[in-house]
Amino acid sequence: MSHVLSPEPQVDLRVADGTARPRAVRPALHRVAAVLALCVAFAFAGQSVAQAASGVQAYQSYALGKLGGNTAQSSCLNQLWQKESGWNPKAQNPSSTAYGIPQFLNSTWASTGIAKTSDPYRQIDAGLIYIKKRYGTPCGAWAFWQSHKWY
Repeated sequence: MSHVLSPEPQVDLRVADGTARPRAVRPALHRVAAVLALCVAFAFAGQSVAQAASGVQAYQSYALGKLGGNTAQSSCLNQLWQKESGWNPKAQNPSSTAYGIPQFLNSTWASTGIAKTSDPYRQIDAGLIYIKKRYGTPCGAWAFWQSHKWY
């Protein structure tokens, strides 16, 4: 058995200029308002995504400079930190103290000589210090990560 929805009763609503509008107009206006609200929300969300993407590019560019322009090592570092944090300086592991772009534990931060920080550039500096001490190069760290899923 099929059900057919009957339209809302056509009751007059007075608007500012004194003219009458049928009640059925109200749901259409609500839909228009909802669509406009969604458009605004998506516009701001897109702006945030764009800003985040430009931040990641700036972080990657900074790291490339620290690596002396070595694009092979930069590629390994990009893959490593993309897996670890997506280059998000605020990334936190809920089950450990891992934090930041390099996802360091508190003890790892201490080993770099750089205090745990929210500054993405200091995080990159600490990450590169750790990688150099432990693996020699970002590609060495990436190779280890691929085998162990941590570094």
